[in-house]
Amino acid sequence: MPEFTVEVPSDFPDSIRLDKYIASLPNGMNRSKLKSGLVEIIVNQKKAKLSQKVKAKDMIKFSWEDNIPDDIEPENIPLDIIYEDKNVTVVNKKQGMVTHPACNNWSGTLVNALLYHWGRESIHQLKETEAKESEIIQKRRPGIVHRLDKETSGIIITAKNRDSEEFLQNQFKTKSNIKKEYICICCGRLPQKAGVIETQIIRDPKDRKKFKAAVNTSEGKYAKTIYHCISCYGNFSLVRVRIKTGRTHQIRVHMKHLGCPILGDSLYNGNKSKLFPNATLMLHSYKLKILLPEESQIKTFRTKTPKRFIEVQKKLKKLYPKVILP
Repeated sequence: MPEFTVEVPSDFPDSIRLDKYIASLPNGMNRSKLKSGLVEIIVNQKKAKLSQKVKAKDMIKFSWEDNIPDDIEPENIPLDIIYEDKNVTVVNKKQGMVTHPACNNWSGTLVNALLYHWGRESIHQLKETEAKESEIIQKRRPGIVHRLDKETSGIIITAKNRDSEEFLQNQFKTKSNIKKEYICICCGRLPQKAGVIETQIIRDPKDRKKFKAAVNTSEGKYAKTIYHCISCYGNFSLVRVRIKTGRTHQIRVHMKHLGCPILGDSLYNGNKSKLFPNATLMLHSYKLKILLPEESQIKTFRTKTPKRFIEVQKKLKKLYPKVILP
């Protein structure tokens, strides 16, 4: 992904828009290309918009992506479907699958697989001259009402028509009728058997790909996580987690905040486990309670424990006695 960093000269006399300033640079790019392919733009270590004004000594960093496809294509990718009716498809998403097309992941996503499964045609992607940014993004996410990280496996519900999409989106927005539960294996022992984590979640100023939990601040977004430690084996904990908000990387950030990062989390757990050096992210969405369109009773969906969890637990049980926190 191309990146570009520039510092505005100290004697810069004007205050102009970011996109105009970048376009004026010798190695900059035109505003049309910048808007269509922009991934992120940072000014003085804070996320910015192209309409923001530039001033002397500003440090600007932006990244963009070329070769954005004209269409999102249906792809014959096998799906583990838990439930389906005329309005929704509930999928047990495999680890490593991206939920919807975005930068660096324009194919092989859940959306590509769903388009094929639903018998849909390819979806033409709007350009910056054809629609607003929100409409362009929406075109990339047909049927998607919530997301799971690429390396997080488990239950995700998708909508097969616009009415169902709005119905489900409203539940996720208002947090009504919904319960999302996950299981994870953490490195370390939690401070207590059960508890509630409430923090703001902000971008890590040292690494824009990461987030961090922050307290005593109004910055970022409020996040609430409820956890229950099922059992411990040595210095590892099997934890059940329920989220009351849906922030990016929320569970991963909150477990790290407790001093117990998730096993196999390459982003938030830099120290590879000597016992499990090849472990991938041990986080799985195993249960979802939600009211479906045209239904009057809340429905519950569950998945089986993933193979990677079973293998890790099997090894832990051989090495350590089971401990239940008081």
